[in-house]
Amino acid sequence: MTSDLVWIFFSAMVVNNFTLMLFLGICPFLGVSGRVATAVRMGAANVFVLTITAISVWALNTFVLVYAPYLRLISFIIVIASLVQIVEMVIKKMSPVLFRQLGIFLPLITTNCAILGLAIFQTNRGYGFLEGLAFAIGAGLGLTLALVLMASIRESVDFADVPDVAKGTALVLLIAGSLSLAFMGFAGLLSSA
Repeated sequence: MTSDLVWIFFSAMVVNNFTLMLFLGICPFLGVSGRVATAVRMGAANVFVLTITAISVWALNTFVLVYAPYLRLISFIIVIASLVQIVEMVIKKMSPVLFRQLGIFLPLITTNCAILGLAIFQTNRGYGFLEGLAFAIGAGLGLTLALVLMASIRESVDFADVPDVAKGTALVLLIAGSLSLAFMGFAGLLSSA
């Protein structure tokens, strides 16, 4: 059981990284990854929302939607929107500076496909409570890892002499593609286990 949880966690974090392998959560990945401090905070908010979503999805699937699976998608969307609003209110109250730094990207967690993807994957894979929790924390930390890697590279590039042609979006997409290729190397770990 413990080895399964570790494998689910590691798989969600690195092998099947939501952002770099499954291309979920691209909006915050490209939008908030300008500075490492902001990326870490956005990652923490995502980890929190993903974890609470996994618990909520498990409870919904186990106790409420047993006989109404056709209501899953709309239920997931409502739960995610509610959770993000709560997180937004808490961050606004506890850290106004962080709230301003995250800007529009904080309410956009509601539309972050990584959150809905987690709910759907967790349901389709039949994860129980602990498996769903390991999956959510691994996916959240994987998203945070991707955000921090991108932010670190972007901060380093700010000090480099980059040709005008490659500045801006072109360079960001080139970096994202390179990171994705690097993470593809972990895909072989699944078949070797």
